[in-house]
Amino acid sequence: MKFASVLALAAAASVVSAETNGERMARGLPPMAPARRATPVAAAKRTSPSGSGQCNTGSIQCCESTAKSGHSNILDELLELLHIHIPVGTTCGMSCSPISVVGGGSGAHCNQEPVCCENNSYNGLVNIGCSPINI
Repeated sequence: MKFASVLALAAAASVVSAETNGERMARGLPPMAPARRATPVAAAKRTSPSGSGQCNTGSIQCCESTAKSGHSNILDELLELLHIHIPVGTTCGMSCSPISVVGGGSGAHCNQEPVCCENNSYNGLVNIGCSPINI
């Protein structure tokens, strides 16, 4: 008999927990607290800020210039010659070379514009999807 009472109480508790806040408010009860189902903060993916001198997509590049595609500039002519089709407004670097740290503790040096690019497959002639960084 006691087992049946415990089983009935457990079944009633599970039914109440499946109740929606709308149903509770219709009966004049306050809403339930939100369920915490998110990923713990410590396990969340972290990215480094652009000012850290690191690239998530590859090595840091030093480009002579950067431009956005689709603005009738030299970049568009170069992309057309290479048969590269990219969305309008994509920032690209031109005449790029990888930055390497030279010397003991002297840091990286770039006389032009340091960038981080998504696609470096054109031997530095054109690097696609670039964003400036601070080194």
